[in-house]
Amino acid sequence: MPFGEQPAYLRVAEDLRQQIADGRLPPQARLPSQADLRREYGVSDTVALQARRVLMAEGLVEGRSGSGTYVRVQPVPRRLFRSGYRTLGEAGPFRQEQADERQRGTWEAHSERQEATRTVAERLRTEPGAAVMCTRYVFRTGGEPEMLSTSWEPLRLTGRTPVMLPEQGPLAGCGVVERMAAIDIMVDNVTEEVGARPALAPEAQVLGGQPGRPVLVIARTFHAGSLPVETADVVLPADRYRAAYHLPVR
Repeated sequence: MPFGEQPAYLRVAEDLRQQIADGRLPPQARLPSQADLRREYGVSDTVALQARRVLMAEGLVEGRSGSGTYVRVQPVPRRLFRSGYRTLGEAGPFRQEQADERQRGTWEAHSERQEATRTVAERLRTEPGAAVMCTRYVFRTGGEPEMLSTSWEPLRLTGRTPVMLPEQGPLAGCGVVERMAAIDIMVDNVTEEVGARPALAPEAQVLGGQPGRPVLVIARTFHAGSLPVETADVVLPADRYRAAYHLPVR
């Protein structure tokens, strides 16, 4: 089989990737063993192992303890629609992040007082070390974890008010817009920055998959005029979601 000038392990990985793409190695199929790869491609055990690791890093195959390596069933990506936020009457934080409004989602949350890191302080336009309320969410659909979110709110705005704890008090579970309106802060714009990075081990443990698997991170900040009132990092598995934006043209 003729190959180009790529390293041997990439050539092997490329051929296996093509077999997965065209269905010769369908989902749940067992990948050829290391010995089989060595014989078929005329490579060493080290090269065969590296090729397998490439496919695992790409999320195309997964190892099963004591059984071998198998082609993963690829999820059909869901769209996370981003087209603006309702002003009041939000049905809670999940409605702000949910991909499909026809599905009912649930969430778990835990809040604790923290000191703002330099990054959080920059986003909230406050001083590093300033008091913030940090809330960590796990969003679920059908009982399965779908996404994570960590939010920070400056306690100089919400401290000693009924909305200091996002998931407690009279407006527990309401969205940021409605909670801030209750303390006479009118949110009127949101900024978002979308990036990608490898999943951290704690994230992979909750969302499933291996540490290092790509995730999308939406860095979102709510503003009242130019004043940031909440900032959050929304983390989604990159193989399960696409961020879909619908923006008006003025």
